[in-house]
Amino acid sequence: MPYDKTIKAQLITDFHRHEGDTGSADVQIAILTKRILHLTEHLRTNKHDESCRRGLLMMVGSRRRLLAYLRKIDYARYLALQNA
Repeated sequence: MPYDKTIKAQLITDFHRHEGDTGSADVQIAILTKRILHLTEHLRTNKHDESCRRGLLMMVGSRRRLLAYLRKIDYARYLALQNA
C-alpha cells in the first residue's frame, strides 16, 4: 500500500533543509525509514511474502548507504537524524 501524500508531505516538512527541499539525504532517509517500518509490520503477518522481503532488503541497503554518506559528509546532521 503506497503512502498517501499527507504522510510523505509531513515527513518532508519535518526533515527538509530548506524550503522546497524534497530530495536531500535527510528527507530520503526519513521516507525510507517510514516505509521500512511499514513493510516490517506487513512481513510479521505475511511471513512468506518473498517479493516484499526483497524490496525491504533493498530499502534497508539504500538507507544504510545514505546514512554512510551523511556520516561522511556531515557528522552533526547524521547524529541529529539518529536522535530524531
